[in-house]
Amino acid sequence: MRLENKRAIVTGGGSGFGEGIVRKFIAEGAKVLIADRDQANGERVAAACGAAFIGVDVADPSGVKAMFAAAETRLGGLDILVNNAGIGHLPQPLEDLAEDEFDGIVAVNIRSIYLAAKAVVPRFKAQRKGVILNMASTAGVSPRPRLCWYNASKGWVITATRAMAVELAPFGIRVVALNPVAGETPLLKTFMGEDTPEMRAKFLATIPIGRFSTPEDLGNAASYLCSDEASMITGVAMEVDGGRCI
Repeated sequence: MRLENKRAIVTGGGSGFGEGIVRKFIAEGAKVLIADRDQANGERVAAACGAAFIGVDVADPSGVKAMFAAAETRLGGLDILVNNAGIGHLPQPLEDLAEDEFDGIVAVNIRSIYLAAKAVVPRFKAQRKGVILNMASTAGVSPRPRLCWYNASKGWVITATRAMAVELAPFGIRVVALNPVAGETPLLKTFMGEDTPEMRAKFLATIPIGRFSTPEDLGNAASYLCSDEASMITGVAMEVDGGRCI
């Protein structure tokens, strides 16, 4: 029960790594609000584990405002914000990515963290405590070819995490990140281009432990970093990658 009485928002909590984090947080005693634009999956996870749900687009200022208002009314406040929502793009030469796809990556992977920070930091400063966890990626540490703009967006998340941590530490606010390798999530096919046994074998050959990250792996890491046990840890981007970045 390392998160007992903690109140958390998990964006993109309706599937993949976000779902793993929601389930682990609930198991550890937290109250959780899932914020996801996928209504069906968000409601599915909420019903399965006893979380609350709000359907929002976290790249839209009005959606972010509604998300934090819901945290106040349905959770009674907030202690933890998990910026997990993210999108990728199919492998391709960097010059071929369409502008609207690039804009989408910036909106979800970058803008949403900026908007959430503008809303939550004043709250956390006022209460002199809070944890922000951003979902980055091994792609921001060891970029893969043909995923240039996704790689770059996750490099931004890592740098933003470190910069936020330095600035907010005097206010009792910790900011951390997780760097998963590709996992059994809806984004896996996006990263590989096609989901075939051959492509999986090629991808797994780059991971020393020999398997993909799972939602449970990320839930376990997130629950520790967001708990009081990690009170001396800020500014880190923890690799949950089976040795991929060594």
